[in-house]
Amino acid sequence: MASTAFLAPLVGSPLVRKVADAVLVRYAHHRTVALDSLDAGRVQHATLMSLVRRARNTRFGRDHDFSRISSVADYQARVPVREYEFFWNTYWKDVYPRLDNVTWPGKVPYYALSSGTTSGATKYIPVTWEMVASNKKTAFTTIALFRHAHPEAKLFNGKFFFLGGSTELRPQPDGSLAGDLSGISARELLDVLRPYVFPPFEYTKISDWKEKMDRFAELAVREPITAISGIPAWMQRLFERVKQVSGKKTLSEVWPELRLVVHGGTKFDPYRDMFRQEMGSDRVRFCEVYPASEGFVATEDPRYGHMRVVPDHDVFFEFVPVEDLGKDRPARHTLANVEVGVEYAVVVTSCAGLWSYLIGDTVAFERRTPPLIRFTGRTKYFLSAFGEHLISEEVEKAVTFACRETGVFPLDFHVGPVFPTDPSKPGYHRYLIEFADRVPDLNVFAQKIDEELSRINEDYAPHRVGDLAMLMPEVVPVKRGGFDEWMRATRPSLDIQAKVPRMDNSGKITQHLTTWLTEHGYAG
Repeated sequence: MASTAFLAPLVGSPLVRKVADAVLVRYAHHRTVALDSLDAGRVQHATLMSLVRRARNTRFGRDHDFSRISSVADYQARVPVREYEFFWNTYWKDVYPRLDNVTWPGKVPYYALSSGTTSGATKYIPVTWEMVASNKKTAFTTIALFRHAHPEAKLFNGKFFFLGGSTELRPQPDGSLAGDLSGISARELLDVLRPYVFPPFEYTKISDWKEKMDRFAELAVREPITAISGIPAWMQRLFERVKQVSGKKTLSEVWPELRLVVHGGTKFDPYRDMFRQEMGSDRVRFCEVYPASEGFVATEDPRYGHMRVVPDHDVFFEFVPVEDLGKDRPARHTLANVEVGVEYAVVVTSCAGLWSYLIGDTVAFERRTPPLIRFTGRTKYFLSAFGEHLISEEVEKAVTFACRETGVFPLDFHVGPVFPTDPSKPGYHRYLIEFADRVPDLNVFAQKIDEELSRINEDYAPHRVGDLAMLMPEVVPVKRGGFDEWMRATRPSLDIQAKVPRMDNSGKITQHLTTWLTEHGYAG
């Protein structure tokens, strides 16, 4: 593709910015109307048939008789639900990094390194040129839905701050590149759009997150930022640094034209109140996105206040009831027949050569038309060490409740079981929490968590009666920077987008975290 860098000075002019914003609003209305008119079930069927047709001569396509597939039922009969390990061990490991006509036609140019897994092991997720195009389409869909709902919230009169991973990707022996998905996206940004984006490309190559935060904050306070996106925990750290550099108390004072905060990668509920306070203006709106390394799943539709599954970007979705996970033949629903209120594991088939791939996330539908979802957690993020059967969504709600009741804000947290050493005493949950400002009364905070979990989970409450099966939760405060230092010390290869494991049913990560934080002076 020819470079468009020569156009950058022109497109960055005030007049062109004004025209570009007007064009964006027109596109937003057109895209939203088109999306509203789609029959999601039919579009998804057509998407699957297109993917199967294009991959029929790959090794995977031949192994699974793709040439005889003409319906969703045919496909599901031939392709079971599988996880990463199957694809890696059966199709990718022996030929990596040169995946050429293996599970998708042609050579794979990029690999997204996934660091958000519960096991901690790095995954190499193929990112094809078709997937690059798919991600661009969903990014524009996110902006379209926002501008359709808020046409007055101009974005092109300033810059969109992408707080993402490093674009300094690792060269592979075959010429492909591996790194953070957000870094791949930043590399693929058209030159003509760079005047509308922060940070400058040369700064996106910084891999050390501490250096990156400092440099970004120093530069950003002088820029007209209109939107920002990133993982909530990392945005919060950036906001603190920006306020320190600028001497301002709120982000709206630093960036008066800021209108949009795009967040994803983790539940936003524990951060919402804190972010509202940080913004200092009700003109700033929040938008949740769901961009998995395996394919973009959903983006918030402001008209409904929920994330909306995007059905027309070369990704086919299946939804397996959580209770069916592990079965030889689990029920497999599509957007045509999902049920509202049921918790599903998300399964994707994509233009990157993933076929009925269990991505490890769980969601529940709020509505079928349009397909609106809420993120509920991870398939491996749960607490049931003592039979309490807690899912991550419930724990997030309880921590959020406790924070509101005690008037504090969390930066990050982890929870896991502590098993008894004395057989006559029950175990309990340990919450390691890094607070944004002050540490609350820990006994009261623990009581509020316990109170909310007892209210929302019918299995938890009986286990707490009389302290017979499980003791009151323990809350251990983590000093500022503790989780960051733990990740730097134990996961040095991870970038800015790395996340603290929220839950650990085995107790091993919890014990390791507690020991490390205590030994290094961050616990208590």
